Amino acid sequence: MKVLDSHFHRELYMKTGQGFLLVFAITSASSFHELAELREQIRRIKEDDNVPMVLVGNKSDLEEDRAIPRPKAFATSREWNTPYFETSARRRANVDEAFVDLCRQIIRKDANERRHVPQDPRAGGTPRRGGKRGDRDRRQRHRPKCTIL
Repeated sequence: MKVLDSHFHRELYMKTGQGFLLVFAITSASSFHELAELREQIRRIKEDDNVPMVLVGNKSDLEEDRAIPRPKAFATSREWNTPYFETSARRRANVDEAFVDLCRQIIRKDANERRHVPQDPRAGGTPRRGGKRGDRDRRQRHRPKCTIL
């Protein structure tokens, strides 16, 4: 798992990442509004409208300072067809659940894509020298990755 903390490599991470947590602070309207552009940039760079994503409203422990109403966040998640979690990093509330949901989406998408990829007729289905090493190498190359923006 890679955590993106620099704008310098943003496009590279977007291109290679398989799933994204779109995180905003419930106390910051600007952080929420910036996600629409970020989401569109991910979809454009990936050339895919069905990129695994989870919308995350962080700082749920600061309810009294809320700037983004919960119904607005849920409406956005429905519009984007993505799950929504409210989390508190301070209290570790719902953090694991958001990651697990994203990982499940990535695994599900990876499995669906593998089912729909035509087999290479040159592969012939026979293992290379050394037994099943080729199979192991292919599995390692296709491991799902998760990038956090």
